Amino acid sequence: QVQLVESGGGSVQAGGSLRLSCVISRATDKKYCMAWFRQAPGKEREGVAWINKYNETRYRDFVRGRFTISQDNAGNTLYLQMNTLKPEDTGVYYCAAKDSNGYCYDFGGFINVGQGTQVTVSS
Repeated sequence: QVQLVESGGGSVQAGGSLRLSCVISRATDKKYCMAWFRQAPGKEREGVAWINKYNETRYRDFVRGRFTISQDNAGNTLYLQMNTLKPEDTGVYYCAAKDSNGYCYDFGGFINVGQGTQVTVSS
């Protein structure tokens, strides 16, 4: 089992930056595929980026070049650096983990999800 706690959300103007963090607590040394999701008001939750145990990453087109996902060497904290924010980036951002021995293939199968942190970008 893994527990995830996000922080770092807030309100910024368009063009600004935020850095989200997610503290990962796990009962074993299992390796997980880690990802960030987001959910805008009235929309379904969508994947933003994932990172595997080799620190290989994948981004959705709408954030590529603006957002950077990373994790510390111990795998205890996940980050999302968000630059050049746009109003359409507004939503609740969730940290998520998939029990897949650290391999990532897509944004499906993430059943371990944090409580979320709100990001609001004003124009």
